[in-house]
Amino acid sequence: MSSVLDRALNILESLAHSPGGLQLYVIADRLDMPRSAAHRLLADLIRLGYVEQDGVTEIYRLTLKISALGQTFLSLNGILDIAQPILDRLAEKAGELVRLSIVSNQRLTWVAKAQGARTGVRYDPDAGAEAHLASTSSGHAWLSTLSDEEALTLVSRQGFGDPRELGRNAAMTVQALLGCLQAARRDGYALVVESSAPGLSAISTPIRKSETKRTIGVLSIAGPAMRLPEERLRALAPELLEAARELSVASVGSTYFGGTWRLGQAEA
Repeated sequence: MSSVLDRALNILESLAHSPGGLQLYVIADRLDMPRSAAHRLLADLIRLGYVEQDGVTEIYRLTLKISALGQTFLSLNGILDIAQPILDRLAEKAGELVRLSIVSNQRLTWVAKAQGARTGVRYDPDAGAEAHLASTSSGHAWLSTLSDEEALTLVSRQGFGDPRELGRNAAMTVQALLGCLQAARRDGYALVVESSAPGLSAISTPIRKSETKRTIGVLSIAGPAMRLPEERLRALAPELLEAARELSVASVGSTYFGGTWRLGQAEA
């Protein structure tokens, strides 16, 4: 049986994936728990400031407390201070959205961004989302640094996704995905056109610690496919790779990636 902590965290994760909020019965049914238990946990989460309930619709949704904690953690560990100037420069050169994602706990999460598009359609999602590994260029870039077996294990956790929600070129089979990873290993970057979403293109490259070559994150450029066809993405590759190299070198200044909290511990 799941512990109370497990259930509370599952509620938070479920609400995090439902920005419009959820009703009590949906939360209980989705997490396979009694409604009375879900109601008690939600009351505790409201008391602690992590969840709020609309007085009219009775829908539950997250507050910004978790987001604020994450931003505080990133800031105090030097990640944002180190990364943001590099992201800003790359976004200005590319004229599109640049995002940084961090590898942590076998997940890839977008934590920072810089918007380079000034006119026209702008792709500008919120930070904090977990990357879908099988369809995004960021996911492909990270997976390409792993063995095929390790990559497929991670993908099996998320699945290949719903083809109705993905782009027409999304890899929907093991063979197709492994072909994408092989290309990413060959080129040093992953490139997708209309994969993670219709009309969206992106290019990504892994960021590795210079001393150990451990992958610590992924840097990406993304935008509308009409502005970022494959030729344009490949033309941006040298700028992307150089920015990733800068982030690798700069990561030693972060306590999260290279600071004192890891002293005496083996690198993963």
